[in-house]
Amino acid sequence: MQGIGPVLLLIYIDDLAKPLERNGFTVKLFADDVKVYIEVVENADVTKLQGALDLVASWASQWQLQISVSKCSVLTVGHSSIDASYCIDGFSLPCGTQCRDLAVTITSVSSSSQHINEITAKAHKRANCIIRCFASPDVKLLVRAFTVYVRPILEYNSVIWSPVSEKRHFSNRESPEAFHKEIAWVS
Repeated sequence: MQGIGPVLLLIYIDDLAKPLERNGFTVKLFADDVKVYIEVVENADVTKLQGALDLVASWASQWQLQISVSKCSVLTVGHSSIDASYCIDGFSLPCGTQCRDLAVTITSVSSSSQHINEITAKAHKRANCIIRCFASPDVKLLVRAFTVYVRPILEYNSVIWSPVSEKRHFSNRESPEAFHKEIAWVS
């Protein structure tokens, strides 16, 4: 019976995705996260999206699940002349210019700059921590620590933000090469 849990989850959540897709919504599911997309061109689309949110709330109530409304948000991608507010179970959803989804920052202008700035800052802090904590003349140890603790931060979901498509270049302090230069300086 081991391994049946993921299959049961797919069957369980399928009755949420199907009605949303039949009504013209794009639905993205990952574990217990649900994302609902629709192009809002007119006020009828606002009503339609609110209906989808009501459907999600109804489904959750039927299955005795709580929606973490504090983790929910609305992100308008691109320009919209329609000002709308949405709610789930009477709680108003915040509208923002960016949101975080699976550790990737998504902005309303579809730019990766914010995400790149955040991950390079985090990687730089971690690299500096390695340099301070591992006072070792062994360069191989420091490179291994960088590879294990810093590189995954920079590489996680890199296909999404594709640094080639961004017209941004890492500053000397943010690049992996700079870390190696600091290692040489420390050793």
